[in-house]
Amino acid sequence: MQWVGLDNYKYALTDPWFLRSLGNTLWLALASGVPQHLVAIPLAAFIHNSFKRSRNLVIGIYFLPFITSSVAIAMVFNTLFSRDYGQINVLIQWCASLPLVGGLFPAESIDWLGSSLFIKPAVAFVIFWRYLGWNLVLYLSALQVIPKDLYEAATIDGASKRQQFWYITLPQLRPMIYLAVTLTIMGNLQLFEEPFVLVAESSGVSQSVMTTAIFVYKTAFSSGDFGTASAISWLLFLIIASTTWVNNRILSRNERREKCKEAR
Repeated sequence: MQWVGLDNYKYALTDPWFLRSLGNTLWLALASGVPQHLVAIPLAAFIHNSFKRSRNLVIGIYFLPFITSSVAIAMVFNTLFSRDYGQINVLIQWCASLPLVGGLFPAESIDWLGSSLFIKPAVAFVIFWRYLGWNLVLYLSALQVIPKDLYEAATIDGASKRQQFWYITLPQLRPMIYLAVTLTIMGNLQLFEEPFVLVAESSGVSQSVMTTAIFVYKTAFSSGDFGTASAISWLLFLIIASTTWVNNRILSRNERREKCKEAR
């Protein structure tokens, strides 16, 4: 053993593969994380207002992907994204044969898991599909504790459903939005299972979805450089802590602004 001080950190920060893995992580985090909440919030409000007796069944259907094995998910989507026999390409080719909108779709099959252009959107979709149900459950739990008197008073005052959602539901969901977004940031910056299992390491596009967590794994257990892997882990921890702090500042600032408006 030899004490090297901060050399591992200097090496990691100048390593192009680490910077590339960090870029892949941020791309997948934004491409899969932002749509999760943009879809989960209105979908939770719709399920909360539209389903009464069958609500638990609908929630269970959406929550099922979250508790499904990552290996099973990889096998299913490897079949769906198959270039020659995948149902997604079959659907795209069927849409391409339609007379009016056929020109918007490619006539040839897309190599989703073998092309560096399409592999990132494919993996981001799998992550979005898997964790949408988790965020949906969080927002539904918060919706159930919002006092109904607020909606009744707004209805008497003539507020539409859209106005009630914008001025009542969203402000009341702010604490849960902070929690859900924080969990998404922490989880998406540590992505490992989905890209690691879905894309074979021997494939030519595996580097396109190599996240920082996968890079740490390869550095430690494939290259045997545990010192650099530990340094990268600490850098990843600092990045997660920084983004969580920024998220806290943004949401708390908006909350203070709303309280100032109410005080006026």
